[in-house]
Amino acid sequence: MEQYKIGLVPGPVTIPPEILKAWDFNYASSDLEPEFFALYNQNQKLIQKILHTQNKIVITSGEAMSILWAALKCTLNPGEKILAVSSGLFGEGFAEMAKSFGAVAEVCGFDYDDVPDPEKVSAHAKKFRPKVITAVHCETPSGTITPCLAEIGKIAHEVGALFIVDFVASAGGVPLDVDAWGIDIGLWGSQKVLSLTPSLSVSSISERAWEVIEQVNYSGYEAYKDWREVLEKKYMPYTHDWHSMKALNISLSSLISEGLENVYARHAEAAKLCRDLGRETGLKLFPKDEKNSSPTVSAFYVPDKFSWNGFDTALRKHGLAVGGNYGALAGKVFRVGHMGSQANSELVKIGMSIIKLLIENS
Repeated sequence: MEQYKIGLVPGPVTIPPEILKAWDFNYASSDLEPEFFALYNQNQKLIQKILHTQNKIVITSGEAMSILWAALKCTLNPGEKILAVSSGLFGEGFAEMAKSFGAVAEVCGFDYDDVPDPEKVSAHAKKFRPKVITAVHCETPSGTITPCLAEIGKIAHEVGALFIVDFVASAGGVPLDVDAWGIDIGLWGSQKVLSLTPSLSVSSISERAWEVIEQVNYSGYEAYKDWREVLEKKYMPYTHDWHSMKALNISLSSLISEGLENVYARHAEAAKLCRDLGRETGLKLFPKDEKNSSPTVSAFYVPDKFSWNGFDTALRKHGLAVGGNYGALAGKVFRVGHMGSQANSELVKIGMSIIKLLIENS
């Protein structure tokens, strides 16, 4: 299926026509033209406004996994400690990634249908004394949102650790306050709320994080260090994606124009509608407490009458695409993505009506 008639996957989301227009133009070389650097700077300022931060913004080419690796490789040497606060697949992933290049990783783990407990995180951090603490704001496989990032950020700073947060699937759709929450490196992807192709990644980086980045001095393709002064030097580490940068500008400007409070309300409304209609249909929400469900994605158990493959196949015959799952949740839990362009109540109604029809007629 090259194009979803009714797309409710949790990313990459449907790209609106006004954003697709960014690819209808032949741009010049981003390495040479001052207009590109001006666009980059404008996007930095818009992102700072959305994330509520004065930290430097780095916008790189590549899907968001590239900056998950960057954040770890640029702040950890082999043998140094990382504590991964985890209530899902991506939280655990931070630890596995760090171990792969020799860091010493421990997981402060919680059930996938739950959220972290700051008291347990504090006790673990004070005992382990890590250099880095990581957390995930929205665990898309679980459909959960972590409500205690400010508390975890305070814990990180108390033990002298950098605080790295994956908000790939939440930023722009829910309130975020990078500076107030003590986030040293924040990670955002273009294919979620921003409704772009999976072509750009956004990182917010604090001064204390830059100090560590300079010390570690990692020099791989995804390294941050050469991005610190790209505007001052008018020099990019590689040829950038001008089309995606223009699309990003359209997306960011649209969010600001709509008004962030209105954007958050739109996501919350679509999320509530999705879960209310799901319950009416007989679906069981995955998180054990609905208040921990994310405004950007809802996770439900696969209906008892179906296997996941059978359910997915039947939905696709009606033109509806939702998300499957990974790891321990594979085949058990599916996800409805109502983020970005898909945070649309009418779209959610259509999608959930197809699910209802399928279940009632099975």
